[in-house]
Amino acid sequence: MPAPKNIDGSSSVPAFYGKELRWKRERAGRTLQETVEGSFFAPSYLSEIERGTRRMPLELARHVDRFLETDGFFERRCEDVRKARQGAHAEYFAAIADSEKRARTIERWSNALIPGLLQTEAYARAVIRATHPLDLPEEVEAKVRARLQRAELFDNPKKPEYWVILHASLVRDPDPLLAPSEMAEQLVRIADLARSGRVVTQALPWNAATRPFTELSLMFMEFDDAPQLVYAEGPYHGQIIDDPALVKQYRKAYDRLRAAALSPEASLAMIDEAAEDFRNGKQRN
Repeated sequence: MPAPKNIDGSSSVPAFYGKELRWKRERAGRTLQETVEGSFFAPSYLSEIERGTRRMPLELARHVDRFLETDGFFERRCEDVRKARQGAHAEYFAAIADSEKRARTIERWSNALIPGLLQTEAYARAVIRATHPLDLPEEVEAKVRARLQRAELFDNPKKPEYWVILHASLVRDPDPLLAPSEMAEQLVRIADLARSGRVVTQALPWNAATRPFTELSLMFMEFDDAPQLVYAEGPYHGQIIDDPALVKQYRKAYDRLRAAALSPEASLAMIDEAAEDFRNGKQRN
């Protein structure tokens, strides 16, 4: 077996944290497999944390502290790593932005806004300016760049599988955030991703299945080496839900929304038609 790659702990806070984790684990004479036993996480997950490429969830930090008898060291340092990886993202979203890169599947229900991974630059800037009107121009641009960089995960042709259900009003109704021509560009981006096979898109018309979720945007993530989670979000808050019973309940609700939505083919036709209408300046009531 080749020797583990040396970690430069001076390169970043996560790298320093990961190097310390590996040192303490090896000093205790424990393998990756032994260290994660009794948790919901895989050895590969812990290995990525040791290499500084993945953040450690609080529950895993507590497990490691108990197993390696490190007196709460890793739990206390979780906050430092979280801040270091946050960047321009909102504090409550930083862990999700990190998880997106490792998800096997991502499924979205979007009730009020086009999801960040699908947003054009114009749409992202308009949303950020509307929700954070006191941000300085440089703060706005940093947030726009961070949001657009998230979409680079679509450069991978295989992973993650991405499925989104959009409320039909996001596609067909005039959007006060954008000029019609910019809204047309936004819809064309979604259509292009759908045609490439990289994204599956469905539109959900207003109906009874929608009503309980009109206030809530949902994201589901599945991973190869970690439990499934649900992320619920509002304009200024987000909540990660990983309790298996609640995840299962939200999953059933999402499946009902998907069953009530238009087919991907019919949804793509709606998006194309709406983009053409916006391009030609037609307004819908």
